[in-house]
Amino acid sequence: MAYPSTLETDSRANAPQADDLDDDTLTRLAEAAVARYPVPVRGTVRLLCRSENATFVVERVDGVRHALRLHRGGYHEREDIVSELAWLAALREAGHQVPEPVADAAGETVLTLPLAGSASETREVRHAVMFGWMAGDMPTNAVDPRAFRRLGETTAHLHRHSRHWQRPPGFRRLLWNHDTMVGERGHWGDWRDAPNLQTRDWPTIETAISRIGAELEAYGQAPERFGLIHADLRLTNLLLEGDETRVIDFDDCGFGWYLHDLAAALSFEEHHPRAGEWLLQWLAGYREVATLDPADLAIIPAMIAQRRIQLLAWTGSHARTQQVADLGADWADHSVRLVSRYLDGRLPLGAD
Repeated sequence: MAYPSTLETDSRANAPQADDLDDDTLTRLAEAAVARYPVPVRGTVRLLCRSENATFVVERVDGVRHALRLHRGGYHEREDIVSELAWLAALREAGHQVPEPVADAAGETVLTLPLAGSASETREVRHAVMFGWMAGDMPTNAVDPRAFRRLGETTAHLHRHSRHWQRPPGFRRLLWNHDTMVGERGHWGDWRDAPNLQTRDWPTIETAISRIGAELEAYGQAPERFGLIHADLRLTNLLLEGDETRVIDFDDCGFGWYLHDLAAALSFEEHHPRAGEWLLQWLAGYREVATLDPADLAIIPAMIAQRRIQLLAWTGSHARTQQVADLGADWADHSVRLVSRYLDGRLPLGAD
């Protein structure tokens, strides 16, 4: 492959963004969605965060809250979201504490909203789902590392459910394989679009992608290794209240390697000095519920390196978000260093 010779950094300023709608437009869409719900559910709308989607707090005058998720365009079809809600319903029935959707006045749980100003022939729309509010404290990497032990245990319970659940006819979710994660047309974009990524480092990443692909092909997609996963199960999607553990944000759930959920648990923080300790805690929690064989343990470095490259792609397609800005200018350099560690046969974690 030929690389640009005149640029040290190719930040791909014109890379397609996940959602170019401004906050005001998103808020108006959210308000239009809320207006479709029964009066007792309605309330003031406030943007909580923008990441893969836009999440709003809907608060009634008496303080009761709901969470409204406004999906970005071009990521999920309505049938995909309905399938996500079907898994959530099955998880709740099995005793797991996961979000529960609220039906609108017409009995629909997935709303389809026309985007103002779009040409009639394109019929551009956005989908929205209202969820009951889930209480709890969101742990961070600043808390006791044993939070990762709880995360590992919770993940194992979800995997156990996934392996035994009979999916309903028509169930459809994203496929998270090597190509859709780190290929040029991956679900989250092209890793070459990552801000601050030096073009001279592209060959390192390409070599890693090739090696990871070979390892995963040998590891295989047998049912005990590959199935329906959360795909973004990290501390920010965990809510803790006493002894209770609640899992949120199943928007990325799909079919992938179960141990991708381990790599996802370390997302964006793989270069943290304590990341190795977090990994051990996660594994200890997981093993309280499920077993891992030698091949599972051997594939972990490849999974972690693959996830970090996937996140490079995510930063490119979400370059205009505050979350990417908060990562800092050296995040891409850390990514290359971690990938190099993987190629050297070392665990791609840590600060050195």
